[in-house]
Amino acid sequence: MHPLLVTVLKRLALGAVTLFIVSIIIFSSIQMLPGDFGQAVLGQAATEEAVAAFRAELGLDRPAWLRYFDWVGSVARGDLGTSFSGRASSGVDRSRPVVELVAPRLWNTMFLAGLAGVISVPLAMLLGITTALWRNSRYDKLASASTLTAISFPEFFVAYILILLLGTLWIGLPTLAIVEPGMPLGERILKCLLPAMTLTLVIVAHMMRMTRAALINLLASPYIEMARLNGESATRVILRHALPNAWAPIATVIAFNLAYLVVGVVVVEVVFVYPGVGQLMVDAVNTRDIPVVQACALIFAATYILLNLFADVIGIMTNPRLLYPK
Repeated sequence: MHPLLVTVLKRLALGAVTLFIVSIIIFSSIQMLPGDFGQAVLGQAATEEAVAAFRAELGLDRPAWLRYFDWVGSVARGDLGTSFSGRASSGVDRSRPVVELVAPRLWNTMFLAGLAGVISVPLAMLLGITTALWRNSRYDKLASASTLTAISFPEFFVAYILILLLGTLWIGLPTLAIVEPGMPLGERILKCLLPAMTLTLVIVAHMMRMTRAALINLLASPYIEMARLNGESATRVILRHALPNAWAPIATVIAFNLAYLVVGVVVVEVVFVYPGVGQLMVDAVNTRDIPVVQACALIFAATYILLNLFADVIGIMTNPRLLYPK
């Protein structure tokens, strides 16, 4: 069997174990949330008997370990459960499968993360390459200071600053990213510009600085000196000789930041009222909708683990020596 395939299978097995451990943490953490769904639905005036009967109907009176294994078994079969939302004491059950709630929101989150990635990755690569070309120049210092300043602020602060500058005072971009199914692509992109720019400012510094550091580290290599002695320009030396050998750390940090784009959008979605998985999770926490919270948290964890696996594979493919560690 090819060493790369063996490595991928090992990473998948490790990812499965990690996801199992994370599922235990998710389930345990949700059990510790304050409040009770039955009490929240029935109100403070409900009797203890009514609350107990309602909890029994939902299966919340069963031992936690039984509910955990039921949930994990259902997830393994592709069933994320049924939302508690829509249930009432009248006996009328208007609840929906969690998959129906999460699927459109997941598409919205992926669209926002993809748009931010399309903006941030080329921008970070451009800044990283150009600052390596003109390192220690005013341009290098200005780019580094600007990106570090942007990343030092919390996401919600960056979001509100962009809303003030680009949504209110100047350009007039939409400050609420409310998108609907069937919306034209151009209108959807326009609605998502401010949240995508917020995510871009948060992550571009990591990728830019890693690209810059990897290139500068390689510029001291003997083969780079030989290329320079042969009369090649600085741009050609970096693009043709240094950049291909710097792909391993660059690809790894890009994959890590793309994972952050998917799992770190909760604050941005809440600020811009964007109908993504993050907003759905926050709403579900407020209403104590346990199945939805568990599904959203598990999706975030699985996405992060898969993208980290992708980062490992890319790093190995660009640096085959990692297949044969000493």
